[in-house]
Amino acid sequence: MVATTALLRDLVAGWRRDGLSVGLVPTMGALHAGHLSLVRAAAVENERVVVSIFVNPLQFGPGEDFARYPRDLGGDLEALDGMGVGAVFAPRLEEMYPSGATTRVRVGELDEVLEGARRPGHFEGVATVVTKLFWAAQPDRAYFGQKDAQQAALVTRLAEDLLTGISIRVCPIVREPDGLALSSRNAYLSAAERKAALVLSRALSRANEACLAGEEDPGRLRPILQRELAAEPLAEVDYAELVDPADFRSPGRLAVLAARFGSTRLIDNHLLGVRFETSPSG
Repeated sequence: MVATTALLRDLVAGWRRDGLSVGLVPTMGALHAGHLSLVRAAAVENERVVVSIFVNPLQFGPGEDFARYPRDLGGDLEALDGMGVGAVFAPRLEEMYPSGATTRVRVGELDEVLEGARRPGHFEGVATVVTKLFWAAQPDRAYFGQKDAQQAALVTRLAEDLLTGISIRVCPIVREPDGLALSSRNAYLSAAERKAALVLSRALSRANEACLAGEEDPGRLRPILQRELAAEPLAEVDYAELVDPADFRSPGRLAVLAARFGSTRLIDNHLLGVRFETSPSG
């Protein structure tokens, strides 16, 4: 395990001298099969893999779950054992945000809609920490999950705009056999909330069935999402939209959902017209 950026840079520099490629998997820990699928993808494409574990306070807003966000470094290290990870970067808060540090990174436009509008400052926190991780690990490729679709689009834009030369790989959502997208926050759900949360994948599946049957008008597909979600009394819907995955503003075929189940806010998405996978892929 590596705890400082200086040590990580030295380690990566040694790999570079040996001509080895480097993949980065940024995480906030509480690793599940979705995270591990990213690690496996990185190991296939790179000779060395860095997994970062850091619960980033900048991407949590007031009243969000920073304090109770699941943390299990020992369990995470155990989960990564035997996966061929070259380094686990687990910095302390003071390492990532030294006293007096005020620099922030913002990716315009993408951070203003949907998740950005509902969680002010969230994407600025994401962009800032990802930029720091890119500088620390100097990877050839970085791996993110499709479940956080807007975040993945934002990081892709960041990497391009800042001329990093880093290739952003977006890997498929990993789901439970019943369709629930894997998330560290699923641990918060009561049994009743866990059952109710299946409405997210069910709504996506219903809309996808209509799309595969020939319906392509977002104006007709969106009500299918809304009706399915409205039928679940425990779901407090934040949004249900069909957007262009390039800008998250224009109408398109990416169905994106956010809803609360009790105190737990979950997101999900699916590109309509593509077969809906409801079994784990990792």
